[in-house]
Amino acid sequence: MNYFIIGDIHGCYYTLNQLLTHWKREEETLILVGDLIDRGKYSAEVVLKAMELTSAYDNCIILKGNHEAELIQYITEGSNENWTRQGGDATLVHFAQKGIQNEVILPWLIQRPLCYETPHFIVTHAGIAETEDPFLEEGDDSVLWNRKPLKAIGKLQIHGHTPLKSNQAQYTPDSDSWNIDTGAYYGYGLTGLKIAADATVIECLTIPTDQRDIR
Repeated sequence: MNYFIIGDIHGCYYTLNQLLTHWKREEETLILVGDLIDRGKYSAEVVLKAMELTSAYDNCIILKGNHEAELIQYITEGSNENWTRQGGDATLVHFAQKGIQNEVILPWLIQRPLCYETPHFIVTHAGIAETEDPFLEEGDDSVLWNRKPLKAIGKLQIHGHTPLKSNQAQYTPDSDSWNIDTGAYYGYGLTGLKIAADATVIECLTIPTDQRDIR
């Protein structure tokens, strides 16, 4: 089976739906790299859509991004100022308007994996750099938070997290990695990378951001 891997969505619901029309459900495993929420106008709709997809399809994997990790911290600890001042306040208002209860979505959020890995490629939110434990969630250089250049790990890396602010995804040969966060909430577009099971790139699609998502 091939793979269709989608970058950071950040509340861009209409853009996501348009990109999903390119998903061949019978032939491709769908993977979202995380950061479903915040900044765009439709975080609630994106979360509900993601939950629906994981419930309906076995070949749908949705990873945890740092924004989901921060929402988990907010729900479990009662506050997270770093998150609320970076779009979390608006997300909470939107959730309330749509009748989404934080405690109801918490188990689903906690269950989100940090990576999807095969012998030929790995998908994470922020990529693997030189660090002692890239899967220590709280670490500044973890696969949730890393901003450092990625290292070569002997297989293809696919990630988001660092917005390119460009309508083109970026391949870095030194680390054999693709950054597919094309800054949907900045208005550039949402990217999906299609690869074969052996990590051969089939197609890279970028859908321009639907203006309803950000205005």
